[in-house]
Amino acid sequence: MLLVYTHKITPRLKYVFKHICTRILGVEVSFTTTIEEFIAHDSIKMSYTKQQLGNEFFLKSHDILYEQGLSDIEINVHDWDTTKCFFLNGDKSYIPFDIFAASFYLLSRYEEYLPHVNDEFGRFSATESIAFKYGFLNQPVVDIWAYKFRDKLQEQYPKYKFPQRTYSISPIIDVPSAYNFRMKGLLRTFGGTLKDLSMLKLKSLYDRYMVIFGFKHDPFDTFKYIINKQKQTKHKFLFFFLIGAYSTYDKGINPNKKGFVSLIKQVADYCKVGLKASYFAIHDPVILKKEKLRMEAIINTSLTASRQSFSKLNLPESYRNLIELEIQEDYTMGYVNHIGFRAGTCTPFLFYDLDFEVQTPLKVWSYHLMDYALLKTKSLLDKKKVLNEVIDEVKKVDGEFVPVFHNYTFSESDRWDGFKELFNIIIESTNNE
Repeated sequence: MLLVYTHKITPRLKYVFKHICTRILGVEVSFTTTIEEFIAHDSIKMSYTKQQLGNEFFLKSHDILYEQGLSDIEINVHDWDTTKCFFLNGDKSYIPFDIFAASFYLLSRYEEYLPHVNDEFGRFSATESIAFKYGFLNQPVVDIWAYKFRDKLQEQYPKYKFPQRTYSISPIIDVPSAYNFRMKGLLRTFGGTLKDLSMLKLKSLYDRYMVIFGFKHDPFDTFKYIINKQKQTKHKFLFFFLIGAYSTYDKGINPNKKGFVSLIKQVADYCKVGLKASYFAIHDPVILKKEKLRMEAIINTSLTASRQSFSKLNLPESYRNLIELEIQEDYTMGYVNHIGFRAGTCTPFLFYDLDFEVQTPLKVWSYHLMDYALLKTKSLLDKKKVLNEVIDEVKKVDGEFVPVFHNYTFSESDRWDGFKELFNIIIESTNNE
């Protein structure tokens, strides 16, 4: 067990030390403000405070972990070997940056509480983040810093054996609409027909009625293919089904349709199923609760995981609503149009509520890539290169890679040409682990 001496034990300090030491490095950590207890400890230990006590492993502390609320913090990003960091902390410190303060800043999403410009859906944009502005969005810096910290500790305590973790994947299958033409009802089918005719989309019109009359397979119905892929790996896929009401933003299948319910149950036999909260449920806890109860009735068990429609997050309200409903896991945090690490980590972490200064029970799986972001690269060769680069970054720190694909990504549409191959690369990336 690692013992940390500090002049004051705060919720922020405990939170970030447990993420770095326990979740990433697999080492239990405890804290003391008593010098005698610190001296008596006969295993690995360090001081995290303003002044070094003696010749112990020392890391000079930044003020952020001892503050409450938000303040105007000056961020100066510097190069550090092959990565970057901030909160430079002087010569006497065993590592040149306060990685715990910097990690807290990224994990708590401190910058998302500060004034910023949202995109057209009211989302925090990648371009507003310090990770994008200073060129480290493509690295899980929190995990990289943790490994640097471990290496320095190992030099001080060469006999201590740190546990080894293993690279893993958690592929997400997002299902905003299970079918393109089936189960849409008379009104929506009629509306779709008029739209096809007005825009002269004759192939779409032909496909629509071939599917409705059972002569063709619905292009969005790729579930058999995905389940076969699930059978090839021990890593569980997570399906998020939209079961909210039809609206301007959400155009899913009516959750009262027996065929749709049957599909969700069938998928749940092989994969984990969560709720894709509708656009209006994001702002309304009453709607969210209704959707949660509806999904629980379908899967016949308590709902543990959710994802917000359009990957929209309003911190801290979105997460407080999930906590209120006892939803334990969220998979919303990430950038739709940018590949990278929104919270700076590829290790699931607990949400810290900056307003209440408390670590919550909600576990956040920040996703690192959405299929849409790969559409930015033209050729399949370039897509593979970009995908392999992000996988390699996660592998370097034995982290957990979280990609988001949609059911329609596996269709025969020209837009998604080659994406089955890209998904195979993700599945096969765990073969040697």
